[in-house]
Amino acid sequence: MRNLLSVICPLISLAVLLGVWDAAVRLLAIPDYLLPSPQAVFHALADGFGDGSLWPHLATTLGETLSGYLIGSLLAVTFGVALAESRTFERFVYPLLVALQATPKVALGPIILVWFGFGLASKIVLVALVCFFPLFVNTVNGIRRTDTELLYACRAFSASRWFLLFHVKLPSAAGEIFAGLQIGVALALIGAVVAEFLSAQQGLGYLIASSSVNMSLATMFAGVFLLALSGFIGAQMVRWFQRRVVFWERR
Repeated sequence: MRNLLSVICPLISLAVLLGVWDAAVRLLAIPDYLLPSPQAVFHALADGFGDGSLWPHLATTLGETLSGYLIGSLLAVTFGVALAESRTFERFVYPLLVALQATPKVALGPIILVWFGFGLASKIVLVALVCFFPLFVNTVNGIRRTDTELLYACRAFSASRWFLLFHVKLPSAAGEIFAGLQIGVALALIGAVVAEFLSAQQGLGYLIASSSVNMSLATMFAGVFLLALSGFIGAQMVRWFQRRVVFWERR
């Protein structure tokens, strides 16, 4: 019953939102070039998937997002563990990482395009940069919040530094690491769309930008809906993995 309610309640909220949206368009006589009706967005999705025009855009954006997300997450955990375990590494590297995070990624976009070209590589790099820092910070904080009494107890039995890292610190930080992974899903999609706004021939970001030129708001809303749906599914997948990997934190 609890699992059923977790599915039904969001669907009810979505139905109410769509009903209010449709009623507002009809009662206020809002033209389609300002706000399309839900039916118009649905028809744009159906036509796009029916004639096959949406599939390449969706596949391109998902490919960029997944590749950059995996690379950025792997680097974030690696650098987070290294920084949490080494004060020397922290002194030399952490200020540079903070400066990189403080720099707007849109400002770095043209530089990344010059360095990596206008193809897939530049999009992956920008996505990795966007989703890197939240997971990096969560990894560092999670490792450093490990129970000190547990560490002292393990050291009393001559536990090695690697044993403490893999069997005590990382399991202790697993909850915060997965929280950073969930945040990274949304940020990775944002990075992919920003990269496609800058330079692309395919992708949902390119579709939205090109549709704005034609004032096709139904297609724009269809692209935004697919981005939101992709982010929701990605976040739910991370939560599913978290419940099975970090089983000791399950409520």
